[in-house]
Amino acid sequence: EGFSSVKFFLSLYRFQACVYFASVFQAMSCGIHYLASVFMAVTPNFVCGFPGNVSSVLFHNSSASSIEDIWTLWTSTENYIVVQLENGEIWELDQCSRSKREVSLDLAYEYEGNKSVFPCSDGFLYDDTKWKSTVVTQWDLVCDREWLAKLIQPTFMLGVLVGAVIFGDIADRLGRQRVIWFTSAGQFVFGIAVAFTFDYYSFVIVRFLLAMVSSGYLVVAFVYVTEFVGIKARTWASMHVHAFFAMGVMIVALVGFLVRTWWVYQIFLSIATIPFVLCCWMLPETPFWLLSEERYEDAQKVIDTMARWNRVSTPCKVSELCSVQQDDLASGRTGDNDTSSTKKHNILDLFCNWQIARRTITVWLIWFTGSLGYYVFSLSSVSLGGNEYLNLFLIGAVELPCYIIACLAMDKLGRRNTLIPFLILSALICVLIMFIPQDFNILIILANMAGKFSIGVAFGLIYLYTAELYPTIVRSLAVGSGSMMCRVGSVVAPFCVYLRSVWIFMPLLLVGIMALLSGILTIMLPETLGKPLTNTLVEATEMGRNKKSCSEKTPPAHSGAALEKIEMFGQERVGTDK
Repeated sequence: EGFSSVKFFLSLYRFQACVYFASVFQAMSCGIHYLASVFMAVTPNFVCGFPGNVSSVLFHNSSASSIEDIWTLWTSTENYIVVQLENGEIWELDQCSRSKREVSLDLAYEYEGNKSVFPCSDGFLYDDTKWKSTVVTQWDLVCDREWLAKLIQPTFMLGVLVGAVIFGDIADRLGRQRVIWFTSAGQFVFGIAVAFTFDYYSFVIVRFLLAMVSSGYLVVAFVYVTEFVGIKARTWASMHVHAFFAMGVMIVALVGFLVRTWWVYQIFLSIATIPFVLCCWMLPETPFWLLSEERYEDAQKVIDTMARWNRVSTPCKVSELCSVQQDDLASGRTGDNDTSSTKKHNILDLFCNWQIARRTITVWLIWFTGSLGYYVFSLSSVSLGGNEYLNLFLIGAVELPCYIIACLAMDKLGRRNTLIPFLILSALICVLIMFIPQDFNILIILANMAGKFSIGVAFGLIYLYTAELYPTIVRSLAVGSGSMMCRVGSVVAPFCVYLRSVWIFMPLLLVGIMALLSGILTIMLPETLGKPLTNTLVEATEMGRNKKSCSEKTPPAHSGAALEKIEMFGQERVGTDK
């Protein structure tokens, strides 16, 4: 596994390697902001505030002089605390209400007399032994305002959806370079701005904008690096973008462990963007986009720069690339009289016949399930027991080997033969976790890591598999629609995690059912390993019926440097989103 990763990195030329690592470094910042709310919006133990100064506190059979000494004994939200004030009044403090005892003779925990119930008009008292301050404690997002706290992560994911759509389109119109500049600067500016928001609503709005630029960067950076690294390293390059995202999740765990005040925590997470913001202006526009916009002189300048960095004595000329493209277009017109290439396609083309429609439904379900499972395992990790910071760190770390396994398995076993067992395995792991006793914390954490590993393999694989399942005329549409289903899954995931309050295993049950259903339906998908990309819907339909694997013809051996550049500019692009 490690040797394969080394081969990938060695396969990159010097220029492409610099561009690649500079670009994917910022993907860590995306992973950071996507999971930052895990610790920033945590709800600690709390009770209703009281009017006055306390003289003594009673919790069951334990007494103390302050409420801070009681928090270590707090075991359930159904508990209450009895306090006696300096003026002699005795109050029972629940989480969302408080009761004043009418008869206050002796301080006892049990009381059968009359009580007057009051709302929490004096605020709340929070347990600050773990977190000095969170957005929940900052703006009292508890009790009747608890729903506002539960909207923090879903609204962020909604921003992810909007940002991917908007910036993906802008990148095609204005170029990848400008979008990378803007979204990188935006992550730093909005990330810092979040820490200085003055109320809940401004916090949510700025976080929504932060989600848009983070998502926009991740989508455009993926396209940016794949247009530079070339065909040979494309699979490994795309997977390692996910790996840097996972490293961002690990940084969240580390910073959360070291910093327990939410706005300081947010600032520390945001300054991870600074190194890239300072150097991203040096990144060039991709020659692929420049050629598509007919900016041939600019494209030639970038190619010449690449040649100098890579020590290529005879750099490829734009005129050569243009002539190759013209020949391909001419041969395409001669060899195919079908007008479908000029027809504008829409989402209905993904349901043009039963074979393609069934394929589309299955692919959409896999995208949705992959995203749902990814975020359910990630967001639930802090509730598994034990050290929540270590749990999140391990949930992020387990992604690093899973992408290596995915790359190796998809090339050796095939796309479908890798996807099916890992989807079914993740479903079985979800069921297994339900039967593990709750006091076996280590075993539960290991099982959740295995679940995240298996769903991570499937989630990483579906990007490339989707592109290979559909013909050229609707390939971008298929990947784009699948990516939308992915983002829908990321919006639904936080609400799924909240179902733990209904039944602790409800999120796992839902993920397990979806993963099992996806795995079974994947059996009906065709294998694409070793088969050429299809161009028409008829070819894509026949691919699922043919038993024999079609092999692509090996191109003649042209001079190495020129062929590598032509391959780089002629590659297909596949978008991504977390």
